[in-house]
Amino acid sequence: MKTRRPDDPMTQLLRTRLALVLARASQLDPVVKGLLWTSAGGLCLSVLNAVMRGLTLQLDPLQSQFLRYGFGLLVMLPLILRAGLAAYVPRQIGGQFLRGAVHTAGLCLWFVALPKIPLADMTAIGFTGPIFIMIGAYLFFKEPMRWERWLAATIGFVGVVIVVGPKLSGAGGGYNLVMLASAPLFAASFLLTKALTRYERVEVIVVWQAITVTLFSLPLALLHWQAPTLVQWGTFFICGILGSAGHYCLTRSFGIADISATQSVKFLDLVWSAALGWLIFSDTPAQSTLAGGVVICASTLWIARREARARR
Repeated sequence: MKTRRPDDPMTQLLRTRLALVLARASQLDPVVKGLLWTSAGGLCLSVLNAVMRGLTLQLDPLQSQFLRYGFGLLVMLPLILRAGLAAYVPRQIGGQFLRGAVHTAGLCLWFVALPKIPLADMTAIGFTGPIFIMIGAYLFFKEPMRWERWLAATIGFVGVVIVVGPKLSGAGGGYNLVMLASAPLFAASFLLTKALTRYERVEVIVVWQAITVTLFSLPLALLHWQAPTLVQWGTFFICGILGSAGHYCLTRSFGIADISATQSVKFLDLVWSAALGWLIFSDTPAQSTLAGGVVICASTLWIARREARARR
């Protein structure tokens, strides 16, 4: 019988420290956990958006949308097969398809505008989503809306206006409005996700989002299909990993804390998008984008501290 070799001291030290970090993380306040999951999801999706913008400059946006979610489903297949198909049967399939249809509608607008405007501006426009989400959470889920949350959302929205306002009158103004129109649809999708977390596992929701969006996007993709290159196929595979990881993190945050409590940290996505836009596309952020980003980040840090203190 072959005996297992003992781990070297360095491996044992790393495992001990990892176990300590996980133990401390399990003791964190639920709102703090939700903020951390939302931050991680935002970073994954910001990198995804940068890569997808490059792809939509080469292929039709709606085809890119289909392939992004198709590969998202592909990378999850090993996990699905390992657990068994029965483990991913939803309790209410109608809710999954409704959420998928709403999300697909928002994606169609988002992907059409994506190659036409800078990443930082695209992200800033998307920050109107938390406003719709907070209002929807208050109306439909009766989540408490303390004055701090309203104030943080309002300050963040002012920052978005500073970023977007000067661009609406330019040549890309129409695409800015198309991107803006996707925000309430994504907000409705996130609210449906919050409702689904009450009786569905996170993994089931993420898998069925990939299934439904892929199905709804296929007819649109076939209208202007182009044969991707080998490099593009590989890039879409990477996008599938990033997208699945990002949506998993966001769905975990929805199940841990009030959805309205975690939305303020989404404003940090502007930092990631501005940096990636500068590094990949040489998009130098305008002064209005930087000024709005300072306002947005200030509101994010303030509400994070207030939420932690309120919980304690």
